[in-house]
Amino acid sequence: MPKHLLLIIVLIAYINCIAQPKIIPQPVSMHTSPGYFSINKQTKVIVYGADSKKVGLFLSSLLAAPTGYKLPVINQKATATTGIVLKLNYTPKPDLGDEGYTFTSTKRNIIITANKPQGLFYGIQTLMQLLPPSIEGHKFVKAKWKVPAVTIIDYPRFGWRGLMLDVSRHFFPKEVIKDYINQLAKYKMNSFHWHLTDDNGWRVEIKGLPQLTDIGAWRAPREGPFLFVSHEDTEPGEKATYGGYYTQDDIREVVKYAQERFVTIVPEVDVPAHSMALIASMPNLSCTGLQYPVDVGTPFYAKKDNVLCVGNDSTYLILDKIFTQIAQLFPGQYIHMGGDEAYKGFWEKCPKCQGLAKREGLKDSHELQSYFVKRVEKILQSKGKKLIGWDEILEGGLAPEATVMSWRGMKGGIAAAKQGHKVVMSPSDYVYLDMYQGNHFIEPHSFYKLWLSDCYSFEPVPDSVDTNLILGGQGNLWSEAVPNGRHAMYMTWPRGMALAEVFWSPRGKRDYDEFVTRVEAHFKRFDAANVKVSRSIYEPLVSVEPEVNGSDTTFKIKISNQIKGLSTYYSFDTTDPDNFYPCYNGFPLSIPRGATQLRVINYRDEKPIGRQINIKLHDLDIRLH
Repeated sequence: MPKHLLLIIVLIAYINCIAQPKIIPQPVSMHTSPGYFSINKQTKVIVYGADSKKVGLFLSSLLAAPTGYKLPVINQKATATTGIVLKLNYTPKPDLGDEGYTFTSTKRNIIITANKPQGLFYGIQTLMQLLPPSIEGHKFVKAKWKVPAVTIIDYPRFGWRGLMLDVSRHFFPKEVIKDYINQLAKYKMNSFHWHLTDDNGWRVEIKGLPQLTDIGAWRAPREGPFLFVSHEDTEPGEKATYGGYYTQDDIREVVKYAQERFVTIVPEVDVPAHSMALIASMPNLSCTGLQYPVDVGTPFYAKKDNVLCVGNDSTYLILDKIFTQIAQLFPGQYIHMGGDEAYKGFWEKCPKCQGLAKREGLKDSHELQSYFVKRVEKILQSKGKKLIGWDEILEGGLAPEATVMSWRGMKGGIAAAKQGHKVVMSPSDYVYLDMYQGNHFIEPHSFYKLWLSDCYSFEPVPDSVDTNLILGGQGNLWSEAVPNGRHAMYMTWPRGMALAEVFWSPRGKRDYDEFVTRVEAHFKRFDAANVKVSRSIYEPLVSVEPEVNGSDTTFKIKISNQIKGLSTYYSFDTTDPDNFYPCYNGFPLSIPRGATQLRVINYRDEKPIGRQINIKLHDLDIRLH
């Protein structure tokens, strides 16, 4: 074989052996080359113009603490020589759009180009992921900061890539909100849906309506989750000491923080239902006029009136005042009005609501809801905003220019799109992050399941609709069982990474097993940033199937895993299993006579991984029946 041909073969083999960078979301195209670019104290960030300079300063601030380098940001007119170059295209490249970028790293420099500053921002997020995980830390780390040589072309599939956080059931301080926004921006998400009001707390200051935060922001303290669990109601004379709210200065601070990360905040004021905190502050706005406390987490649906009176003119006067200030605080084009889960029984008995229905020729309570939604839309339009709401706003007829966020599966979104309305897909079966994500016996309290693979399998565009009407998708974290910011992060990541990839990357590039390898690499990044992340994918899942023995029905045990490459060891004798114990072989296990407990643990490469799970067989029997 000629020497030059042998050299080519060796070079190709070497290139193929280069470790592929673990970037999330997966870029549109990426090619690796031998070599790397080293960041050191001599490195400069070279920019062209004011817009790229802002991004350059942001990058320099990200690198400062872990590297110890204060990289200068230099505005340069001539062609760059060495350094990290951030440059906006003089002639926009159509394929990149507003958020796409190109990234080239060699031994000599890193060059990131984009049509708009947000594209440069996403380019530097990719740069951060190409560096060692300790770059995410907040303290100096002695390390070699090497960026592998790659060529990347990247742009998003969807324009709406979001996460929602509910701060009504549990209040999270503004610093938690900023951390949450910062994390979602790292994964190239650009929308933060802030669920600010609900039955359990009003979280935004409205000037001239102090009762909303004096009363509506506080409830009696209760510990533990209240999702489908009956907390004891507020007792007479019990003080409302749990809660909090954001001042308008807090809101402005968070909005500015989000803008620096190219994240648009979509505020939600949930009406007409889910309004107990508002009604507790202003009882005259409900049909009954009864004085309720802010709810502590009781199953009160259809028992207490948490729905605004749609026939009361005061309702719209108050909402106009609220939405005027919300519109001033949040510069994005959308305001979310909720519109979901409205119990209509009180409307049907209310003289004001029935009088309105008669005057307007409304046939039923669904058309009353439609009247309310259309009137709220006009209020928002008068503030220069667009209305978005949950898919219940379809009931009785959709407001003319409303956008629908489809949560009860895909049907609402499909119906809205077929009527020519824009849609954000957010079906609970794929994106509700309040559901448990691992073995139910050791996961923090929640109901129903949502595996990482479920999130990754989500496809936002259904068949037979105009794809241009599907703006994108969103994950939602409701906080009935999420009492603090650390747990909010645990519930969001890594499932949020799966959704980020669904919303950004080309559909045809999805490979769950390969995605898992990248997720595992990112666990170290979360650890470096002191962000709590779930590793539930490592733990075995246990289920049961009935086994008939004569006239008795018992059960067998099945064990499965969320990812490949794990071996599951088990015991029935109350001792802790290791890799010398029986290994589950895929067939259902019969329970030995006298056994009271199952213990299981996973191993990979002969080392334990994940938590050991101890389950009383009585609890499994209850689940079967």
